[in-house]
Amino acid sequence: MKEFWDERYSKPDYAYGRDPNEFFKKQIGLLPVGKILMPAEGEGRNAVYAAQLGWQVEAFDQSAEGRVKALELAKEKGVSIAYQVGNLNDLSLPDDSFNAIGLIYAHFSAEIKSSYHTHLIKTLKKGGIVIFEAFSKKHLDYKKSNPTVGGPDSLAMLFSIDEIESDFRDFEVIELLEQEINLSEGTFHIGTGSVIRFVGKKR
Repeated sequence: MKEFWDERYSKPDYAYGRDPNEFFKKQIGLLPVGKILMPAEGEGRNAVYAAQLGWQVEAFDQSAEGRVKALELAKEKGVSIAYQVGNLNDLSLPDDSFNAIGLIYAHFSAEIKSSYHTHLIKTLKKGGIVIFEAFSKKHLDYKKSNPTVGGPDSLAMLFSIDEIESDFRDFEVIELLEQEINLSEGTFHIGTGSVIRFVGKKR
């Protein structure tokens, strides 16, 4: 998948746009500024937005091309972000060190996605917040009707409410719903899709 993402992010345009995801923008605006982790952050649109609000941002992705674009966007916006390239298990991320985690279309492979969530939860401080938006298992039908809406082709990489409840079972649920939304994010998120939206607080 590294090659796939490097190829996608090597183009001059930003694949998912330069503006933050609307749900992330709304939810992070409700939180006191602190330190945030942005996994699978791609070209950096959400990380850079958080930095503009005054957050201390650490991001990572497997794509070196994504990092290049993210740092370019940060420079343009006059902010700085820390951005590592690699898989979660290869990175040094201390436990209990972040006030928030932004998981925005972080579709990890089916065999590791729950273990990744478990690992990420350990890096979050007690009382820390997870902001999550990703495609639901119903989304495949939307993608068949309109491929430009994007998202994985594998049902197992998509999410259900039950999966989120299980992975974040020790969290206070602030918001958790499955919702049809209209996406207009760059080139690869265009059209109507089905997503899971979750905001939770670590107990």
